[in-house]
Amino acid sequence: MSVRDQADDTATLSIIAIATGLVLAVFTLPLTTLASTSAAIGAGIGGEAWILSAMPLGCAVGLLPGGALADAHGRKRVFNAGLAVMGAALVASMIANSAPVLIVLRIVQGLGGAAVMACGLGLIAQAFPQGPRRARATSIWAIALGTGVAIGPIIAAFAERLSDWHAAYVIEGILALALAFAGRAVLKESKANQPRPIDVGGTVTLGAGMAALLTGLTILRSSGLSAALVALFVAAIAFLLAFIWIEHRQERPMLDLSLFRRPDFTGATLGAFFSGCGVLALMSLTPSMLQRLYDVPPVTGAFYLLAWSATSAITPFVANRILASASAQAMMIGGLVVCAIGQLMTGLLAADTAMIRILIGMMIAGAANGLLNVALGQQAIASVPHDRSAMGSGANNSARYLGSAVGLTIAALLMAGSGGDSWISRSAAWDAAVIATAGLSCLGAFLIFLLPRSPKSDDRTHD
Repeated sequence: MSVRDQADDTATLSIIAIATGLVLAVFTLPLTTLASTSAAIGAGIGGEAWILSAMPLGCAVGLLPGGALADAHGRKRVFNAGLAVMGAALVASMIANSAPVLIVLRIVQGLGGAAVMACGLGLIAQAFPQGPRRARATSIWAIALGTGVAIGPIIAAFAERLSDWHAAYVIEGILALALAFAGRAVLKESKANQPRPIDVGGTVTLGAGMAALLTGLTILRSSGLSAALVALFVAAIAFLLAFIWIEHRQERPMLDLSLFRRPDFTGATLGAFFSGCGVLALMSLTPSMLQRLYDVPPVTGAFYLLAWSATSAITPFVANRILASASAQAMMIGGLVVCAIGQLMTGLLAADTAMIRILIGMMIAGAANGLLNVALGQQAIASVPHDRSAMGSGANNSARYLGSAVGLTIAALLMAGSGGDSWISRSAAWDAAVIATAGLSCLGAFLIFLLPRSPKSDDRTHD
């Protein structure tokens, strides 16, 4: 490989990795400043739930359509458009003075971020051939995930101290717009060999179904069960069933449902879903738990979250050595089980050593999550036809965000049902959330264990 080719690869991977980390940083912005943001715009309990859920809603709705558009019309084009949309919505947050405005902007940020996440692995698959180079590139992509989660809450906490909660949104918005311009100059365009027509029916039914489902889960967290909520869930089921029917009838669907016959694709999807409703959901709640139970400032909460995200960013450096002797399927199972162990260590907070154990538990969960991210990233693109890599990435990340919404809802319901506002009742509620999310991590590992051994990625069929 020439020096120029190496420089091009480095520039390509740098743009993709930084943009991926930025999406996760934007995703985590409210985690350490939720209380002050809520007070400033009068959000209330329901508004807080929506501020946390709005970007995952946008991501979950946009990932699969974004992947389909990218495969058909150009991954570079959709990737850069996603950065531009996310950046504009972040900068616009500067004038957000009410909860509804911020929530709408967070949804738009999620839609833009979905395009970035759906295209990132696809661009890597096209730029780096199967083998050591792609394995290294995928590891760096996984490192970017952990790094983004690490820096997002810290940027938010320090920006709030220097100015107010708006500042972090503007800073990250400017960075997103700069990356969009850089992407236009650096990235190479790629698309499927046989572009598929836009699946309007599938896009509408999937978007409506995911929106109804995630809206219902968010309302359930803050308001409890009601007739309107039941109607939302019924609508979600109807739309998602319609999506499945449409995709079965499509000659070239947005999501090829036959892929679920492959154990590697199913395993990657299950791994992403249960990592979302297990460790990701619990870690999202940890900073606010530390503030409410121990009255720690937002910056301290951000650095506790850093214990998880930093180890998530470090362990991918050794992931490829593990994958050389163990399958991705085994790595996903082990990652989910060790995540559960780390999650359990953040519970039982009445002990004198609680703060130390929380820190150690988050580091253990983070290390396992970093390995899990590498395995999921490689399986997401190795389990689909070569020119449908954005489809694999979109499906995998959709499962992750949907899982996160489910896990947050379960944990929030358990914490809301504590029956009291004393320290003991609140810590008992946290223990219940810890046990539930750790159980979901273990359930994911068990379901992946039941799958047949995955075929080698080289055996993929190609369109």
